[in-house]
Amino acid sequence: MSRVWLPSLPNTIRVSPVRVHVVSDVHGNSEALARAGEGADALVVLGDLIDFIDYHDHTSGIFGRLFGAERVGTFARLRREGTRTEIGAYVRSLWDSLDDPASAIDAAIREQYDRLFAALSAPTYAIPGNVDAPALWAEYAADGLHLVDGQVVELGGLRFGFVGGALLPDGMSPRPNAVWRPHLLSTEKYDRTVAELRDVDVLCSHIPPAVPDLTYDVVSRRLEIGSRSLLDLVRTQQPRWSLFGHVHQPLARRLRVGVTECRNVGHFQRTTTPYVLRW
Repeated sequence: MSRVWLPSLPNTIRVSPVRVHVVSDVHGNSEALARAGEGADALVVLGDLIDFIDYHDHTSGIFGRLFGAERVGTFARLRREGTRTEIGAYVRSLWDSLDDPASAIDAAIREQYDRLFAALSAPTYAIPGNVDAPALWAEYAADGLHLVDGQVVELGGLRFGFVGGALLPDGMSPRPNAVWRPHLLSTEKYDRTVAELRDVDVLCSHIPPAVPDLTYDVVSRRLEIGSRSLLDLVRTQQPRWSLFGHVHQPLARRLRVGVTECRNVGHFQRTTTPYVLRW
């Protein structure tokens, strides 16, 4: 596990309080992301940089660009009302409508990442969400950008533990020839990463701990998948904060589990306001 200290300017003394800005679910909003670190000692990004399907503006996002607003609207309705089988069949029909779907999706992702990574301030500590392509992230390496999935990093005297991605639904496995594969991990692989995070003061993940009030989305009217291993870590290690995103309209944005403040930092694409940690 690595330790990274906040940089200090020459001939200056670091004074309290330390201020860290935290964002999640950026979904393509590079303009707001460029301002997210203003006034902070560091910026933490909890994933979902890509705007894949924009439920607020069906003309936007990768799906909107490739397939048009009407088809995005149909997908949004199926996600609210349809079964996984219906959704899967519809998405496959969309990919089949393209001459070279793999090249189209790769170009669209890179176009967004070019803007988003250029917007990041320094220092930034980032993990991928489920709507990300972490295999491409190394191409955007830059001074001050720390890719910290699965690591523990020391910032301002506190230990931040990071775990990215989301969980595959029980009984499902990734389709081997899928054009687009979200960053979904098996429970076993995800839990192994969480188990490596020890003596954590601030737990940073893309998905929430498995608490129904934190995982239920009041607009889509469905429970998203939270992590039982994250909840176990909160209960056993009792960090000061557990920070996450993923659920855009949660039933509860915050609650306490023991002494730990569990906090959904917000749907940054829409709020454009980072969550602020001070100590």
